[in-house]
Amino acid sequence: MTNGTEDLPLALVIAGPTASGKSALAVRLAEARKGTIINADALQLYRELSIISARPDTADLERAPHRLYGTLPAAEGCSAGRWRELALAEMEAARNAGRLPILVGGTGLYLKALEEGIAAVPPVPPEVRARGEARLAAGERDALRRELAAGDPEMHDRLHPNDSQRLLRAWAVLEATGRPLSAWQASTAAPPAPWRFAWIVLLPPREALNQAIEQRFQSMIDAGALDEVKALLALDLPATSTAMKAVGVPELAAYLAGDCSREDAIAAAQAATRRYAKRQTTWLRGQVIGRKRSLLPLKQQFSERNSDDTFNKILQFLLTLPP
Repeated sequence: MTNGTEDLPLALVIAGPTASGKSALAVRLAEARKGTIINADALQLYRELSIISARPDTADLERAPHRLYGTLPAAEGCSAGRWRELALAEMEAARNAGRLPILVGGTGLYLKALEEGIAAVPPVPPEVRARGEARLAAGERDALRRELAAGDPEMHDRLHPNDSQRLLRAWAVLEATGRPLSAWQASTAAPPAPWRFAWIVLLPPREALNQAIEQRFQSMIDAGALDEVKALLALDLPATSTAMKAVGVPELAAYLAGDCSREDAIAAAQAATRRYAKRQTTWLRGQVIGRKRSLLPLKQQFSERNSDDTFNKILQFLLTLPP
């Protein structure tokens, strides 16, 4: 390690697309290296989303300490900044207990905020965001892009033309504050975490990952995902809340409302999960692979049943890191 980070305490990050085996790997590593597993998945934070978020089951929870799983009510919501504060507190608690913090999850924004710091962007009033969402729904994406180009040309040039969510975010910040998002991001409210991070990234072949996604979602249905979504809908949360937009929730909600068949809802949820995994993979390749100093990329899915060689490779990687 360089730049003085060798004196900082070590934290391990296990990242990868959904269904790549992150949780199984985390449990095995926690057992082998006296670790505390800290959730870095935005959906697994919510106590109402146990099944649909693929939260670790009771058996895994008993094998190693797990933190920030099912911690918040779905009605509360959580920003990257708040998660960062919660995670830092759990990391320090693990360190004080002589344990290795193992951050596990696929929410890139959370991990980026933790390792690199977070910009001092003020919250956007809900009515401003709702106005932008309405305009997007009305087909005014090009108009929003023109307005963004006039007020924040730097951010406009950074955005992919089809990235509606980031467009909405940048437009809403400009509309609400009168200041470009790129300018807000230039000033950091929270500095990089005082830790050094080693990354293990699982990137299975797409075909194998897609098969795992389909099998896992069917297992979710068998485990009671429909009842879980029904209970979530009974809370009458805003459609824009994170929990209500969780992959699988809108699709199963459509079936519960009588808008489609059960089979069509499952197929739609599986397709949405595949798209989500593709976005996660794209983020990891662009933001992590080739950019982190301490990195072990693995082009496979991890399973405790058939990954002894992979696990030994991971242990060898950890031995190369300063204590």
